[in-house]
Amino acid sequence: MLSDTDWKLTRTFPSAAGDVRWDRLGDPGRPPVVLLHGTPFSSYVWRALARSLARHYQVFVWDMPGYGASEKAAGQDVSLAAQGRVFSELLSHWGLAEPLVVAHDFGGAVALRAHLLHGARYQALALVDPVALAPWGSPFFRLVGEHSDVFERFPPALHRALVREYVASASSPGLHPAVLDRLVEPWLDDPGQAAFYRQIAQADQRYTDEIQGRYTEIGMPTLVCWGEDDTWIPVAKGRELAALLPGARWEPIAGAGHLVQEDAPAELTAALIAFLQHPL
Repeated sequence: MLSDTDWKLTRTFPSAAGDVRWDRLGDPGRPPVVLLHGTPFSSYVWRALARSLARHYQVFVWDMPGYGASEKAAGQDVSLAAQGRVFSELLSHWGLAEPLVVAHDFGGAVALRAHLLHGARYQALALVDPVALAPWGSPFFRLVGEHSDVFERFPPALHRALVREYVASASSPGLHPAVLDRLVEPWLDDPGQAAFYRQIAQADQRYTDEIQGRYTEIGMPTLVCWGEDDTWIPVAKGRELAALLPGARWEPIAGAGHLVQEDAPAELTAALIAFLQHPL
């Protein structure tokens, strides 16, 4: 079990894309909930929600290959295609036939690809500011993707400043300094710096283009939550996505940017718990 004072994933799964660090909160036998983080984040963003849900659910958290505490290696495939396959592998490893799934940002596309392309089944799916509809990628994101080999050679101090500024921009009211430190920490050593630019270089819109036309096929209960002040993916994209998903609930969250988990944790937790308890 993860302690209240730290966030360390204690278990390892040897996926096809590298070792995945993961953990489980809550009593076995309770309904399973799986949380997927986005980029450039890790399971750490779910720490408060995971502990709240663990009172009534069995909660699975994991860092995707190339992120957080999971393996980061030269030449590693950390694309949306690879992450969708890894998620399907993990569900099988965990023995979860039809869990509840909550996914943020890049994790939303991972969950959607696993369902539409790899046959993963969910009891219900909650999407929080997901990467799902074209076009996506900020000008900065595209610039880094086109010149990742140059950015990888940045001096450590310059790289640190760039990553801190980029991560901080995901919040509307601003991140607590300790939280910002924790979010950028995995990207600051030599493997982390290379991994940061690798994941941006491999972020290709074609991985959502190939499933976007199939969103109308999704038959499970869905919830779309969105920070109204999201500057990374405008709230209009959230409304567009909710209209495409049959019967989806739409939950805008005032005062929150892209990192809704940090900007409005109480409001997001309330919306997600209400949905998970009564998805139909």
